[in-house]
Amino acid sequence: MRRKIVAGNWKMNTTYNEAMDLVAELKASLTEEVVGETGVIITPPSLFLSDVVNELVNNPFIAVAAQNCHEKDNGAYTGEISAPMLASLDLDAVIIGHSERREYFGETNASCNAKIGQALNNELAAIYCIGETLEERKSGQYMDVILKQCAEGLEGFIDQDMDNIILAYEPVWAIGTGETASPEQAQEVHAGIRAWLVERFGAQTAEDVSVLYGGSCKPGNAAELFSQPDIDGGLIGGASLSAADFTAIVDARTKA
Repeated sequence: MRRKIVAGNWKMNTTYNEAMDLVAELKASLTEEVVGETGVIITPPSLFLSDVVNELVNNPFIAVAAQNCHEKDNGAYTGEISAPMLASLDLDAVIIGHSERREYFGETNASCNAKIGQALNNELAAIYCIGETLEERKSGQYMDVILKQCAEGLEGFIDQDMDNIILAYEPVWAIGTGETASPEQAQEVHAGIRAWLVERFGAQTAEDVSVLYGGSCKPGNAAELFSQPDIDGGLIGGASLSAADFTAIVDARTKA
């Protein structure tokens, strides 16, 4: 049975004090009543992960993830962070293939595939991001692009692996722009992804995989997005930096 999930991607934001203040606010606002059965994940900058994990060690409602990992276990890769390093901090998950990583750092479906393998080998859930650019949307080829990302990024994995893989559809043209895919547009893509999962992994696995929406999801539109049958939650960017906004989105997911 697929889970409702709301994950907050803090990106390259917050100083140490700001991060810890935000964690304290989230601890106070994300109560059992608000969270319910929703899985809540936050992804602070990597510098702060250890202290955030320690701060939340006794909190049953908030999981902690990293924003990226390297394709290798270790080696001469200055500035990089490996999945074994993240696992040693008792993290729960890692985001892989975010559109900003693809655009600015040259990540490909193949490199994402290797990173997903690293995550799973180190008992980290992988949040695998897929999505189309504005040009690809306008060309009408967006589903081809998205399903190619699915096929190449998930190549070699079997249905049991999907227990620890979360998919996040993020229309690139809607990230940080204030634009949002309509609930109908988002549902169309999510349904297409789930249909592909049926073909690739079987009906039961497809039913069990959580597919999140990421693309300017805010308190004002979260409930409508989450009402769609194949949208299982959200990968939240800017709104995750406000405890009030993030809590409102979690509440919307719980009540939907």
